[in-house]
Amino acid sequence: MTRFIRKRIPKLDARDLATGRRRFSDDIPLERALILRIFRSKKTHAKILDLDVEEARRTPGVVGVLTAADVPGKKLYGLIIKDQPVFAHDKVRFPGEAIAMVAAESEEAAQAGLDRIRVRYEDLPIISDPETALKGGAPLIHDKGNLLLQRKLQKGNASEALKQCYTVVKRTYRTPHLEHSYLEPDAGAGFVDEDGTLVIYASTQNPHYDHQEVCAILGLPDERVRIIQAATGGGFGSKLDLTVQGYIGLALHHFRQPVRLVYSRDEAFLATAKRHPMEMEFETGSSKEGKLIALRGRIVCDTGAYASYGIAVATRAAVHATGPYEIENVDLESLCVYTNNPFAGAMRGFGVPQIAFAHESQMDLLADELGLDPLEIRKINALRPGARTGTGQELTKSVGILKVLEQIEPYYLAAKREWAGSGHPVPFKKGVGLASMWYGIGSTGVQNPSSAKVEVDQDGKITLFTGAADIGQGSSTVLSQIAAEVLGVAPPEIRLVSADTKLTSNAGTTSASRQTYISGCAVRDASLKLADVLLTEAVDVLKAPKDSLVLEDGFVLDSRHSDNRASLSKIARRAQLKGIPLAWQGYFDPVTTPLDPQTSQGVPYATYAFACHLALLAVDVETGEVRVSRIVAAHDVGRAINPQNVEGQIQGGVAMGLGFALTEEYVPGKTLSMGDYHVPTSLDMPQITPIIVEDKEPSGPYGAKGVGEPALIPTAPAILNAIADALGERIYTLPAHLERVRESAMKHASEIKRR
Repeated sequence: MTRFIRKRIPKLDARDLATGRRRFSDDIPLERALILRIFRSKKTHAKILDLDVEEARRTPGVVGVLTAADVPGKKLYGLIIKDQPVFAHDKVRFPGEAIAMVAAESEEAAQAGLDRIRVRYEDLPIISDPETALKGGAPLIHDKGNLLLQRKLQKGNASEALKQCYTVVKRTYRTPHLEHSYLEPDAGAGFVDEDGTLVIYASTQNPHYDHQEVCAILGLPDERVRIIQAATGGGFGSKLDLTVQGYIGLALHHFRQPVRLVYSRDEAFLATAKRHPMEMEFETGSSKEGKLIALRGRIVCDTGAYASYGIAVATRAAVHATGPYEIENVDLESLCVYTNNPFAGAMRGFGVPQIAFAHESQMDLLADELGLDPLEIRKINALRPGARTGTGQELTKSVGILKVLEQIEPYYLAAKREWAGSGHPVPFKKGVGLASMWYGIGSTGVQNPSSAKVEVDQDGKITLFTGAADIGQGSSTVLSQIAAEVLGVAPPEIRLVSADTKLTSNAGTTSASRQTYISGCAVRDASLKLADVLLTEAVDVLKAPKDSLVLEDGFVLDSRHSDNRASLSKIARRAQLKGIPLAWQGYFDPVTTPLDPQTSQGVPYATYAFACHLALLAVDVETGEVRVSRIVAAHDVGRAINPQNVEGQIQGGVAMGLGFALTEEYVPGKTLSMGDYHVPTSLDMPQITPIIVEDKEPSGPYGAKGVGEPALIPTAPAILNAIADALGERIYTLPAHLERVRESAMKHASEIKRR
C-alpha cells in the first residue's frame, strides 16, 4: 500500500502562482535595472560589411552597446553543436539574428539606441528549401556544408521484403514550422551579488545547461555565475535553447548593474526556435493478413539556420518511424539540413508528432487496402514483450500498447455504431479516427543522468534539492511525492529547493518526458539512503529490529508497538552528534547503448510510453470546417504518481495536437505574431476522456514512466484519420485547414460524380 503515490495531490506551487507570490522574470524587483534590447538582422542571408554602433552609444540614456567584439569567451553556443554566434559578426543566416545589444536606463532610450545602429550588408543567395540545400553546388549556409546529419536505420532487407509483400502503400507527408506559443515570452533578469557573482534569473527548462553556456561565453569559472529558474510560463522545448541568459550575463559582466531583458511577443516569434518542418516519404508493405513486413522511408528535416536540437530530432524521428509496431525489415534515411529559415529546435515530441502523422496514416491506408478494421491492424502488429524494435532492441517489460488498444476498443466500437450514423445535418459528414504512438523516455542512445539530494535537519524537517526545472508540468510535486513516499512525510511538508545552480546539482533537461522517470529515480535513491540512516539510528533508540521500523508522519515507528516511536528531530540530532551524514545524494542514469553509426542498431531508451487516441468529428464539406467533438486518450504511463497531473498533461497535449492538426502553421517572413498564428481557443476544445493505463516499468520510480510528450503525439494523426473517414479522401500535408479540407471534400465529390 502506498501513501502518496497514485494520489491526486494539488500542485505544490499552485497557490503561489495563482496569487502572484511566485515571481516570473519580468516581476523580479531590481533597483535601477538597465533595460536590454537586441538589435536583430532584417536580412535573411548576407555578409556583414560594416557595423556602426557609435551613434547608438552616444544616445542619451544609453549606458552601452555590446557586439561580438565584447564577448570575452566563446563566441559560439549550441545545445549539441556549437554553431550559433552570440552576436553575428561575419554574416547573418536568418531574419532576427542578433547583431548587437543596447543597455539603457529606459525603454525609450533603448529603442532610440537601436534606431541609431547602422549595418552595411552584402546579400547572399537565400535557401529556404532543404532539398535545394542538398543539391551539389548549392550556396553554403555554413562552411562545413548544408547537411547537418544523415542518420540511416537498417534492419533486415527492406528492399527485398517489399517485393514479397501482398500490399505496398507509398505516400509522402509534410508538416510545417510551428511556433511554441508559450504564455510567457522569453525573459530574464540579473544582478551582481556582494561576492561578485553574476546572478541570473531566467525563464528556462535547464538552468545547469544555461550555466555551462554562460560561463563559456563569459570565460568565467563556474562559481562566478549562478543561474536560477524563475517561474516559467511554459516552454514546450523552446526554452531549452539559450535565449536571454547569455545577453544578461554579458551585460552584468560589462556594466556591473542590475539588468532585465524581456522579449516582446513579436521578438519571440522572430528569434526563437520553431518545430522542425518535415517531409516524410514512407513505403510500407504487409502480408495479406495485415502483418507488417517492411518499411522503407526517407525523412528530410529542416533545421533552419542553426543546429539547436536538429541532430536529436532527426535521430528520434528515424527511431520512431515504425510506430509501436514490430516490423522485421526497415530501411530508413533521416536527413537534417541547414536552410536560411528560422532555426528549429526542440518542441514537444522531438520529431515524433511529425513521424506519427506518417506512420498512422500508413496504417489506415493499409487497413483500407486489405479490408481490415483500423483497430484490428494495429492489434495484429502491436509490440509485445519479446518483440524487437526497428533498432533491434528487445522489449521485455512495460510494453503497454495492447493494453492501451484494449482500453480504447469499447469507445471505438460504440463510436463506429453511433457516431457514423445521423446527428449532424447536411453539409456535415462524420468521421471516426484512431492513432497510436510510442515514445522513448529520455535522450536517445546517450547518457542522460539526473542527481538529487535529500537532507533532514535537527528539527526533523526534510529538504529536497533538485535541479529539475518545473515549467508547469508539475515535476516539483511529483518528485516531492516520491520523496514523501520513502520518508513518510506529507509532500507539502517537504521543503523544495529547485533549479538553482548554486544550491542544486544537475538533473538534466526538462525535456524528452524524462523528469518523472529519471529524476524521480534519483530522488528515490537519495531518499532511500537517508531513510536507511534514520532507521539504522532508530534501532538503538527504540530497541527494535530494523525490519520492524517504519517512517511515518515525522516519526520512526515500531510497527509491532505503535506507541514505541521517536521523532525525526530526535533521531537526526543523535545522528549528527555521531557525525553521521544527514544529507544524501541520489543518482540515476537509464541503461542505454549508443546507436550504431551505420545501421542505428542499439538500445536508445530504457523504456517507452505507449498511447492510442480516438477522435470523433464532423466536417462541413462546403466550408471545410472541422468540428472535433471528442478525443478519448488512453496512455500507458507505467504508474501514475499523480493521476490529476497525468490527466492534465493529457488534456494539454490534446489541445496542442488539435492546433497541429487543423490550424497552426508558422510561415517564415509572414507569421509575425499571435494575430497571424491560429492557436485553438477554449471554444475549440473537444470533450476529452483521459484513460490511464499502468503497465509498470521495473526501473522507474514506483513503476512510473512519463506522459508529457506522449500526450500530444497521437492527437493530430487521429484527427487526420477521422477526416479521411468522413470525406473518403486523405490529406497529406498539415495543417488540415479550411482550404485543404474543402479541397479534399470537393475532390471526393468530383470522383463520386465521375463514377
